[in-house]
Amino acid sequence: MTVVVVVALVIVALIVLALSIRVVTQYEKGVWFRLGRVIGVREPGLRFIIPGIDRLWKVSLRIVTMPIQSQGIITRDNVSVDIAAVAYFRVVDAVKSVVAIENVYAAIGQIAQTTLRNVVGQHTLDEALTETKLINDDIREILDVTTLEWGVDVTLVELKDIQLPESMKRAMARQAEAEREKRAKIIAAEGESIAAAALGDASDTMMAHPLALQLRNLQTLVELGMDNKTTVVFPAPLMSAIGDVGSFFARETAAASAMPTPPIAAPPARGAAETLPADRNEESRPARDVPYGPARRTRRR
Repeated sequence: MTVVVVVALVIVALIVLALSIRVVTQYEKGVWFRLGRVIGVREPGLRFIIPGIDRLWKVSLRIVTMPIQSQGIITRDNVSVDIAAVAYFRVVDAVKSVVAIENVYAAIGQIAQTTLRNVVGQHTLDEALTETKLINDDIREILDVTTLEWGVDVTLVELKDIQLPESMKRAMARQAEAEREKRAKIIAAEGESIAAAALGDASDTMMAHPLALQLRNLQTLVELGMDNKTTVVFPAPLMSAIGDVGSFFARETAAASAMPTPPIAAPPARGAAETLPADRNEESRPARDVPYGPARRTRRR
């Protein structure tokens, strides 16, 4: 009987020891309850409690990532959008997170959805798309006011996804296209204005320096002459070309009127005979030496 009692006592002692040992990890804190009352907070390490009397509630102090489900929101300009977000928070007071609220994670999820709907509803669609940082800060500040009473600190809130209706997407696409066309036309007009001003300055320079126009023409010929099949027509000022042609004709007319008229020689008589040398054969003399046909026939006779 003694052996049985000793064995039974050892078994009971082991069971009690197993129930009384608690291990609190590094990222946790333990809220210690005794008979339903909080008597302290236990730091990480090996801790002992009284089974049946004490209770140790472990609370994680790590940052928790909580996605906020997508929900339909009507903006201030009456546009329906679906917005999803994500919230990051952590427990800073272990006792409040256990005593002040029953389920801190579910409570933060619900309050985050409500706050997201209220804040986005106060902005227009353009503001919701362009001023997301401002909306994130507003949501975080509103959540901090409520969650600090629960011992929770919201560190960050970010809008994750914004879904627009198809009609609104098409309208925004047309608006963006029109905006791009407007900017392109403005840039083209500015370029034309700058080019016109530059051409005006260049024309003033050429008027002050006439040789600049000739040098520019020569440069144009060099650029066009790179292809062997190119025919180049050299441009010249029209009025100066007409004046040069008129001066040429005037000089030619004056020169023709000042030149004397040469006398015209009379032709020889038809009956005169030309004297030829005796040692020359009459038949071998070329016919071009005898100016007229009757004289040649007289000599042969």
